[in-house]
Amino acid sequence: MGGKIIGQEDPRTLAQLRHLVNGYRVTQALHVAATLGIADLLAAGPRSSDDLAAATDTHPDALYRLLRALASAEVFREEEDRRFALTDLGNGLRSDAPSSVAGWAAFVGDPYHWQAWGSLLYSVRTGENAFRHVHGTDPWTLRAGDLERSAAFDRSMTPLSRLVATAVLDVYNVGRCRTVVDVAGGNGAFLAALLTRYPAARGVLFDQPHVVSGASPLLESSGVADRCEVVEGNFFKAAPTGGDAYVLKSILHDWEDPDFIRILRTCRQSMEDGAALLVVERDLGQANEDAEAKFSDLNMLVGPGGWERAPEAYAALFEAAEFRFVGYTPSPAGTGVYEGAAA
Repeated sequence: MGGKIIGQEDPRTLAQLRHLVNGYRVTQALHVAATLGIADLLAAGPRSSDDLAAATDTHPDALYRLLRALASAEVFREEEDRRFALTDLGNGLRSDAPSSVAGWAAFVGDPYHWQAWGSLLYSVRTGENAFRHVHGTDPWTLRAGDLERSAAFDRSMTPLSRLVATAVLDVYNVGRCRTVVDVAGGNGAFLAALLTRYPAARGVLFDQPHVVSGASPLLESSGVADRCEVVEGNFFKAAPTGGDAYVLKSILHDWEDPDFIRILRTCRQSMEDGAALLVVERDLGQANEDAEAKFSDLNMLVGPGGWERAPEAYAALFEAAEFRFVGYTPSPAGTGVYEGAAA
């Protein structure tokens, strides 16, 4: 029989597949470069690998091998005499870049996160959470007992929160809201961006004590500290009262449906009729599309234990928590606003 055999080897296809298979190597190389602060050291101009090794207390030859590998991925550019420079791509690893990826690169390569992904097969076989399987606890409890890792996680989230805030606030008008309660708002990056956009609004930043303890510098540097109250608490027990909008950004995707509903019901008990619920999350997207959303969903499986969801799933869960689903407003960042109203 003639014709092409299904699955017949194509060198280009195999090369693409190998690139995907070996993606973990790039992740770890970027993690090391971010942890060492290489991009910051190159911000003023090219430097030799020996100079960078001295500045980072690393082995000169080993660091050179790391840098030339990342140069092959266009993160850095190798020049004569083992000197390296930043590229446009690598510039995003600078800690002072507006949408820096340095914190995220450092976080995703940390063993405690990395090991959960290493047990993805366990999750796929059992449907259970890999992080709990590996560490015997959930990510929030682990970070609450490890303030260094808690701070590292917050650093990874801050640039992302700012990026999402810009995209979301460009397409969704929060200006009608006088007081915005940011539930589990971390160190306040999203709320600070919102209050900067709307000078007449006031905010309430609500999260666990060890999280909001580090919020003051960010709120003060953003110029919104005088319009923002910081409240400690647990969203499974109670939420602050008095808001006419309650924001949950990148929170509910961390949880299975029963806890999703519990969190919203806690918020509902603190909300007056007519107050708005603004859930900022991804849309899972259509089949065969949006790899970032689909892999974020796998991250929920192995890490926090939740799901990325489609708008219809949010609508059903809002109703179960006694909210009326108003609609979904997408943004160019792939994250949008699922709006509910306190019925």
